[in-house]
Amino acid sequence: MNRFFKAVLLTGLFVGTTDMLYAFTMQWIFSGKFADKMLNGIASVAIGGKNAFPGNDWIAFLGLFFHYFIAFSFTLFFFWVFPRVRFLRFNKYFIGVLYGIFVNVVFEQVILPVFMPRFSFHLPRAYINWVCFGVLFGIPIAWNAYRYYKVPKYEM
Repeated sequence: MNRFFKAVLLTGLFVGTTDMLYAFTMQWIFSGKFADKMLNGIASVAIGGKNAFPGNDWIAFLGLFFHYFIAFSFTLFFFWVFPRVRFLRFNKYFIGVLYGIFVNVVFEQVILPVFMPRFSFHLPRAYINWVCFGVLFGIPIAWNAYRYYKVPKYEM
């Protein structure tokens, strides 16, 4: 397998999994219930809400596919843009947190409102999401991009 796609694939799998665990954990914390239909909700974007929620395992699998597709897309984008934007070599932790915030803002302000018009934005929850996305999503992507592109430890 091509080294680039292997790095993107493994990074995408990791951040997709940590993001899914984060989503389930946050849903449980805020509602007190396990989100057994979360993957159906993700699939509802493609097949419509009425078709997704009485759904079966195939619909949940479709939601899982879309979830990982989004994680891979954001991972691939960072790996693709990394060698082209010199600023991204500043500091992997700082850039990773910024990228995690960028991903969350794009997702919550662009993607979700298009597919879920009744989606509401809550600032206190956004701060939590920004920190968690920065740590669980952005830093692993930046870390692996730095490793893949063999960025020296103190290059700027």
